[in-house]
Amino acid sequence: MADKDTFVVIPAYNESKHISDVITKVKSFCPNIIVVDDGSKDDTSKIAEKQKVIVLRHIINLGKGAGVKTGCDFAIENNAKKIILIDSDGQHEPEEIPNFLKALEGKDIVFGYRSLNEKMPFILKFGNKFINFTIKTLYGISLKDTQCGYRAFTASTYKKIRWSASDYSMESEMIANAGKNKLKYAQIPIKTIYHDRYKGTTVLDGIKIVINMFLWRLKR
Repeated sequence: MADKDTFVVIPAYNESKHISDVITKVKSFCPNIIVVDDGSKDDTSKIAEKQKVIVLRHIINLGKGAGVKTGCDFAIENNAKKIILIDSDGQHEPEEIPNFLKALEGKDIVFGYRSLNEKMPFILKFGNKFINFTIKTLYGISLKDTQCGYRAFTASTYKKIRWSASDYSMESEMIANAGKNKLKYAQIPIKTIYHDRYKGTTVLDGIKIVINMFLWRLKR
């Protein structure tokens, strides 16, 4: 079981199908759970509230980056020392939370990385590899999977990596900020379960991310 000063932040948008199971599994490893309902039109919030966890709501959908930031800000305000990010769609295994906490010892941030799943379209596999290459070139951080949302970091790290992006670009902006601040990082392999058809960063999202990475670099 994680320390009482460790918080798990779960951003959610229309995830009534999976959210209860995700929360139940996370409870086995961490009691402090923050679900951020990013303007869902289904019963995501009601289901999460029944699980007796902290539920924060956006009135309208603002994007994953905004949702995660709301949850992290709340965790910091409540004296969190470590924060773990996990998706709400059941693609991440909560049983790997101890692995993230162990890897975080002596590090500032830990990134999970997925194996290239056969269900992921070729164009998205290529896009992920291109984003990985661009981040390494611009920011000096070499990661196997820059778009994986399963991550852990310390409270002091959050203040250095806090992002502006409200969409999926937040994962790349977080890395850019980590590179700028020369943070110590680790990466660990994770299992990924695809319940439905592949969901994740689209081609258009990828193009926006690459453009943003160059813009962030010019601002530094």
